[in-house]
Amino acid sequence: MRCPFPGRGFFISTPVNLQCIIHGWYSYTDEIMKKIILGLPKGSLQEATFILMKKAGFTVTVGSRSYVPAVNDPEIEARLIRAQEISRYVEHGLLDAGITGYDWIMENASDVAEIADLVYAKQGLAPVRWVVAVPDNSPIRTVADLQGKRIATEAVGLTRRFLASRNVKAEIEFSWGATEMKAPDLVDAIVELTETGSSLRAHQLRIVETILESTTKLIANKAAWADAWKHKKIEQLAILMQGALAAETRVLLKMNAFREQTKAIMKILPALHSPTINQLNAEGWVAIESVVEECVVREIIPQLKAAGAEGIIEIPLNKVI
Repeated sequence: MRCPFPGRGFFISTPVNLQCIIHGWYSYTDEIMKKIILGLPKGSLQEATFILMKKAGFTVTVGSRSYVPAVNDPEIEARLIRAQEISRYVEHGLLDAGITGYDWIMENASDVAEIADLVYAKQGLAPVRWVVAVPDNSPIRTVADLQGKRIATEAVGLTRRFLASRNVKAEIEFSWGATEMKAPDLVDAIVELTETGSSLRAHQLRIVETILESTTKLIANKAAWADAWKHKKIEQLAILMQGALAAETRVLLKMNAFREQTKAIMKILPALHSPTINQLNAEGWVAIESVVEECVVREIIPQLKAAGAEGIIEIPLNKVI
């Protein structure tokens, strides 16, 4: 008999009910194949990334020895990989997308699609820097003074290209960690990643020059980005993570006031857009709400109260899109 299922016009001899099972299995497997494989950074960025993804709506859980985290989205299959390696795996198509630093994209010279700039790091919401650093008492004052010197770094490619751009030849060796401890006993200088510079100062090192400023990036394999379904899924992830980041520094302020006081209150509120104003049931009263930077709240709340605002409420946000 001929297969009764649409699109499967071949002759079959097995019972129709068995074919129903087989057809149902094919349909099921077609559905579960729709997913992206996402690389998440293991190490210093791991905790901050998991927290950000949680705010974006994706809960990530991982066992102490597991490299395959569980995500509460059946369309995302995650892999926990060192940030240094993620861009290579994305470029080669072993990952559809990944979260890694711009510095490692440059270090690996990876040909990937950069989808979103996610400005967060281990300790805060700011870019990080790769810097040339030397001991406080070193005679090295400029990059030119590195001529013929020995330098330790994890970012060998970045350092080599930077020195070549300055026509400086030096001996560059790969550092497996604890790079700050190697100067001055083992090397003349280091090239190291820093957020605040506090670790360098603690090791009595001073910065000679910044090589590269880096932020966290959501990247995609170019073939995956060209696929309509994967493009949409990766774009969804980008929008939600950027929205979660935007909410990190903002709050929602809500208050009530007499309509006559609205103009004075609006002059105080630094809104993303014009504040929302709604009429209340009480005659002459309005409700005002606005998204503002959290850092200004302590300054403007007393001003708002002085301008006539009442019932002022500050509400934390998960996303601002």
